[in-house]
Amino acid sequence: MADMKDRRVLITGGGSGIGLGCAEAVVKAGGRVVLAGRREDVLEQACSELGAAAAWASCDVGDDAQVRAAVDRAVKIMGGLDGAVNAAGQGAAGTVINSPVEDFEATLKTNLSGVYSSLRWEARAMKACGGGSIVNVSSIAAVLTHPWMTAYCVSKAAVNMLTRCAADDLGEHGVRVNAVMPGLVRTGLVEPITADETSTEEYLQLMPLRRVGEPTDVASLATFLLSGESSWITGQTVSVDGGHSLRKGPDLSPLIRQVLPVED
Repeated sequence: MADMKDRRVLITGGGSGIGLGCAEAVVKAGGRVVLAGRREDVLEQACSELGAAAAWASCDVGDDAQVRAAVDRAVKIMGGLDGAVNAAGQGAAGTVINSPVEDFEATLKTNLSGVYSSLRWEARAMKACGGGSIVNVSSIAAVLTHPWMTAYCVSKAAVNMLTRCAADDLGEHGVRVNAVMPGLVRTGLVEPITADETSTEEYLQLMPLRRVGEPTDVASLATFLLSGESSWITGQTVSVDGGHSLRKGPDLSPLIRQVLPVED
């Protein structure tokens, strides 16, 4: 287990799913966390489970002012900021034809602009502390096309390049930036997929390590990247997907077609 003793970490989307898994790993390894998200009841429940090492800040990553306020709150509570996990994001389904530009822009606002805003304010706080580490949560959809998930794929591909550019920009300030690219992980966001036997099987047949991932699988990698054990690693995008990205993206269009309009 990576040593996170006395590390102070902000986690967007920290109330559930991969974000919460990362928070649990950081606290278990001796660190402190501030969880940021939109649902205050979910954040309160998560903090009650994590104990005294956790606090929360209400934040919609699509609003830059709220992001800045959340980072400021984290710094005030913990006395500084050493690390961050940008896990806030949303799913999106639709093709180039049947998904209006407003939906495309909404996906990018959360999944890309939200990450940009978060790491920008996080990096400023870390610079003031002499450096730190930021981990962006991307996806295998960044490197593999997923039919009927165009906006989501584009948003995650952009997160990968943002990660690389930010790492280049921020290295002189001692701030490292990396990304993790999960495959199918058992979270509330993907419950419609894991609850559908056909869709789950579509994923599993594409994985050399044939199982659905758990938040702990991603959290272990993220915590390593946050820790001093990865002090010479930056600008990397690392898959944690059971080997899925060795093959091809899943075709979830049969499931998605049940809820989206047909192309005309």
